Amino acid sequence: MNQHPLYLDGNALAGPLGEVFAIDPTTAWRLCPSCRMPSTVAQLHVYGPEPGLTARCPGCADIALRVVTQPQYLWLQLGNGAGAFRFTLPHTTAL
Repeated sequence: MNQHPLYLDGNALAGPLGEVFAIDPTTAWRLCPSCRMPSTVAQLHVYGPEPGLTARCPGCADIALRVVTQPQYLWLQLGNGAGAFRFTLPHTTAL
């Protein structure tokens, strides 16, 4: 029997999105354009981790957002759109 869940909840996006947003991104509210189900980011079903995280509506499984992190960048795609936002991550210093 598989011990791993098929998906994580939207709280899995807190780390990657927290790198870019100053507020807690998991509290953001959305209304699914397909099934009209309201939910917060924390309630989304998140699949991944490779090549990135894909968050889907808990009602109809349409894509809500995708997040891909690279050493210098975070890519964010909203919905099924063809474009993505690229955020430059702050430099971290190795100890």
